[in-house]
Amino acid sequence: MEYRNVGKTGLKISEISLGAWLTYGGSVENDRSKLCITKAVELGINFIDIADVYARGKAEIVVGEILKEENYNRQDLVISSKVFWPMSNNINDKGLSRKHIRESIENSLDRLQTDYLDIYFAHRFDPYTPLEETIRAMSELVEQGYVHYWGTSVWSAVQLERAIGIAKNLGLHPPLVEQPRYNMLDRFIELDVIETCKRNGMGIVCWSPLAQGILTGKYNENIPEGSRGATTKWLKRELTPKNIEKVKQLQIIADSLEITVGQLSLAWILHQEEISCAITGATKQAHVESNVNASGIKLESDILQQIETILDNKPKRHHLYNPPW
Repeated sequence: MEYRNVGKTGLKISEISLGAWLTYGGSVENDRSKLCITKAVELGINFIDIADVYARGKAEIVVGEILKEENYNRQDLVISSKVFWPMSNNINDKGLSRKHIRESIENSLDRLQTDYLDIYFAHRFDPYTPLEETIRAMSELVEQGYVHYWGTSVWSAVQLERAIGIAKNLGLHPPLVEQPRYNMLDRFIELDVIETCKRNGMGIVCWSPLAQGILTGKYNENIPEGSRGATTKWLKRELTPKNIEKVKQLQIIADSLEITVGQLSLAWILHQEEISCAITGATKQAHVESNVNASGIKLESDILQQIETILDNKPKRHHLYNPPW
């Protein structure tokens, strides 16, 4: 496993990290969750990314129990969680108000059975809360030792610039890491988010690097019954004949390099120095092992050009920015 700094901070995380979205505490049984997490740590993954809203708190509970049972040294791990999405029908149990942030961090720490988080993400931008209020609340968490760094997830370049500018003017802790969706089929951050993060010293830890499995080739022939492609809404926009054909062409390149198309997809993301890590999901130990083997793969310029020709997809504005309320 190779490691990278998170932006200009001194924090180092594994190039391949493990995320709990759509898996632990939900679709994956606890025993299999434990096998995946322990295998990940064994293979050098030190960054585990969660969110309070994943399985409505159950993901945090499951991960917390596993980490406690395995008696890992807390200092060896980088653990993150997030705040924003509704956790109940309570009108204040959502968003990025100071009230919700303070109450949410306490709940997340309880579920994870830890005294602090290494990174705490604002899980979307909240247009209904003054940005200064959010920044002050997050900065207080850093000052008080609840979190080491705070970050953002799926914020636009303009929103990031505003947050950093306000924090600088008020002498507060700015966001130091952005977590966007990014993969070969969804390249919107190439428009301006990557450059904004680079200019401001922010790290980038991207989720959905394999497009919920499309870029592993598992859907090349059909959509398996019970798979994410058959049961979730997240794949409908990208699970198209055109994209499947691209994956098949990428498979040819992967075969020539004697790696999987999934590893090729992860290596393509990691060839960019601005990316701190790719957050991968795993429902089996074999998935963890395959993903980890993408760390350290170097793609030559001619391979990158071949990939670019196949993808032929200029970055577009994203559809994930606005909250549903």
